[in-house]
Amino acid sequence: MPTYQIKINGKSLQTEADSDTPLLWVLRDNLGLVGTKYGCGISQCGACTVHLNGVAVRSCSLPISAVGSKAVTTIEGLSEKGDHPVQQAWNEVDVAQCGYCQAGQIMTAAALLGKKSKPTDQEIETAMNGNICRCGTYHRIHEAVVLASTKISK
Repeated sequence: MPTYQIKINGKSLQTEADSDTPLLWVLRDNLGLVGTKYGCGISQCGACTVHLNGVAVRSCSLPISAVGSKAVTTIEGLSEKGDHPVQQAWNEVDVAQCGYCQAGQIMTAAALLGKKSKPTDQEIETAMNGNICRCGTYHRIHEAVVLASTKISK
């Protein structure tokens, strides 16, 4: 089994995995980072979203062999204290219900705001499209992204 040296949440870590093992399972099973969720396994729901060099990607379909030297950020690495502006906005708007989609939603929103601190409503909808929330809190998710953008823009 190959050994991979990967940079996750600012730390250089080593792990063994088959080359086609999805990053999601390396994070959860090998490294104990369980904040990233398994939802569908086919990159359709967004629950498994992480950042790869700051870009939101679906970790359930990304093989560990494709990560290479790119930096991976999970929900655990977004902010040590959970006080990233997107996380603050999520709490202030009271987005969470069951919370299962939350990590993927937050990571997608953070990637968007990392690229554009004041996105339009359409840009928010486009970026967040494909992140499924079974509880249907889409309006509050949108509100939280707008609020986070004001926090980031200050």
